[in-house]
Amino acid sequence: MKHFVSPYNQFVDLKFPEKITIYDTTLRDGEQTPGVCLRTPEKLQIARKLDELGLHQIEAGFPVVSNEEKRSIKAIVAEDMDADILVLSRTKKEDIDVALDCGVDGIITFLGTSDLHLKHKLKVSQEDALNICMNSIEHAKDHGLFVAFSAEDATRTDLDFLKKIYSRAETYGADRVHIADTVGAISPQGMDYLVRELKKDIDIEIALHCHNDFGMALSNCISGLLAGASAISTTVNGIGERAGNASLEELIMTLLLIYEVDLDFNIEVFYELSQLVEKLTNMKVPDNKPIVGRNVFRHESGIHVDAVLEEPLTYEPFLPELIGHHRSIVLGKHSGCRAVKAKLDECKIDVSRDELCKIVGIVKEKREEGKYINDRLFNEIVRSVRGPFNF
Repeated sequence: MKHFVSPYNQFVDLKFPEKITIYDTTLRDGEQTPGVCLRTPEKLQIARKLDELGLHQIEAGFPVVSNEEKRSIKAIVAEDMDADILVLSRTKKEDIDVALDCGVDGIITFLGTSDLHLKHKLKVSQEDALNICMNSIEHAKDHGLFVAFSAEDATRTDLDFLKKIYSRAETYGADRVHIADTVGAISPQGMDYLVRELKKDIDIEIALHCHNDFGMALSNCISGLLAGASAISTTVNGIGERAGNASLEELIMTLLLIYEVDLDFNIEVFYELSQLVEKLTNMKVPDNKPIVGRNVFRHESGIHVDAVLEEPLTYEPFLPELIGHHRSIVLGKHSGCRAVKAKLDECKIDVSRDELCKIVGIVKEKREEGKYINDRLFNEIVRSVRGPFNF
C-alpha cells in the first residue's frame, strides 16, 4: 500500500468531468512573479520536465514581451513535445501574428471584463470590448489556431455581461473560455454557482485560472470541476503573481488520492520538477509546502518517529517515493531513543542501552542550545559518550 487517505471520502457521490485538461502556466504567469526571469535554456529545461510529467498543454510564454521570449517559445515548439504549446496574446491582431510566427498550437487571448477593468484600465465600453474580442478570435481561428478566450477578472464581472461575451466567443469559434479569478476573490461556493450559471447559457469548454490570494485556489479549482468546468490552469510550486496560482502538484495529487481521479500523469517526476523550478526561479519552496515541501516527509517527534519507523503511513498520507521525494528522520529536542537508534544503525554504530540514553539526552540539550543536529555534531556527541570510532 503506497497511500492511505480517509475512507470517508468514498461516501460522498461526486461527479467529475470524464475528461479534464491541465494546462500549466509556470513559464508565463509563473515567470510574472516579481524578480523571476527565465532565459531560453531555463525555459527549455522546465518545459521538458513538464512534458515528461505528461502535461496536456504548456503555456510557454507571452511572445510580444521580448525577442528573447519569442526565441524561448520557438525553441520549445521545436522540441516537438507531446504537450500542446499555447501562448498568451492580447486581443490584438499583432499579438496573434507573433504567436503564429512562433509556430504554436494555440493561444489564450484575454481582456478585462469587470467594470473595474473596463473603466480604469481599458477605458472602453462593454460593447467595444465585445467587438475587440471577437475580431481577435476570428483572426486566430482563420489561421487554424486553438483559441481560448479568457475574461480577466471574470469573478468580479457582471454575470449577464460575462454570459454575453462567452456566448459571443463561442459563436465566433473559440474552443474554450476561461474564468480568470484574477485576484483570488471568489469562494468555492461562489465558483460552484458561477460555473453552473454559465453552463445554462453556453455550450463550450470552461477552464479555470485561479489565484491564491486567500489561499483558496485549489479549493476553487475542485469546486469548479465539480460544477462542470473541465480545464485547470496551474503552476509548479504554486508560483505566480502576488500569492501565486493553483499548484500543479497539489491539484494532481488531490485529484488522484483524495478524489480517485487518475489523469495518468508520471507523478514520480513531481519532486524533481519542483526542485528544478525552485532552482531556476530562485523562489524557495516553503518547508511546509504541501506535497513537495522539505518537511512533508521529515519527522522529529519521538512518538511520530516510533510509529513511522514501524509503518510510515501512520503519519504520512502517501509514501514519498510516489512523487520522487524522500523521508528523513530529524534529530532534535523531541527525539526519542528509537530515532537516535535508527540514526546509529544507519551509521553502523553499536552502543549500549546506557550509552543510547546519554546520547539522546545530549542531542536534546544541544538542540535546545540552538544547535542543529547535523552529521558533524552527531558524530561529536557519539564520540563524547562512546569514544573514538569510524563514522
